[in-house]
Amino acid sequence: MAALYIKHLIPGLFAYGLLNNILRFLQTQSIVYPLVLCSLIPLFLHIGITYVLVYRTALDFVGAAMAVSVSLWIAVLMLAGYVLFSRRFKETWQGFSMESFDHVLACLKVTLSSAAMVCLECWAFELLVLLAGILPNSEITTSLIAMCVNTEAIAYMLTDGPSAAASMRVSNEVGASNIDRAKHAMTVTVKLSVVLALAVGLALGFSLDIWASFFTDSRVIVEKFASMTPLLMISIVLDSI
Repeated sequence: MAALYIKHLIPGLFAYGLLNNILRFLQTQSIVYPLVLCSLIPLFLHIGITYVLVYRTALDFVGAAMAVSVSLWIAVLMLAGYVLFSRRFKETWQGFSMESFDHVLACLKVTLSSAAMVCLECWAFELLVLLAGILPNSEITTSLIAMCVNTEAIAYMLTDGPSAAASMRVSNEVGASNIDRAKHAMTVTVKLSVVLALAVGLALGFSLDIWASFFTDSRVIVEKFASMTPLLMISIVLDSI
């Protein structure tokens, strides 16, 4: 069943690759609001698409995977259409050419090591879930680890956005020889990350039962999750910073 789910996520990988290229193209030009709009619309559509495919068709859980792929392609088409038909890019986008491949090897030297780092980080969390399956009371331990991993992943997303924005801002400022402004951007980002991390940690501590109920209705799992919350809060703060 897991293999079947992953199989239907494959079309979304191609969309994700294209989407990241378009995102970087826009971010390097400090274009933000179209990105927000073209993210919100697919997000709301994704909720509806997921509901229809999972509950209104015979696809069941496979429909959830297909919904991810469909939503990613919608985002790609929206942003690609914006770039192609907006006059804003008449100087920066003049069509696809073979010149696009001039720096592929140079980029691969950086991106392959970066991809390995990201994969190892993601796999480390997933291995925790797999290892939980060989512990005593595996049904409970697997649920707890999965809840912790997903909670931390969601919290990480809150600081991942500012991190990406800061990366582009610093690159632009360094390229323009504005070193002081680049340092200021990093200082603001670090402070914002600390505030967000502390806010998420406190919110989790004060709404523990509510948050846990999103994952399970088992009182035993909720109570055990509560016992792990202090360590989870520390992990969230450190990871976000």
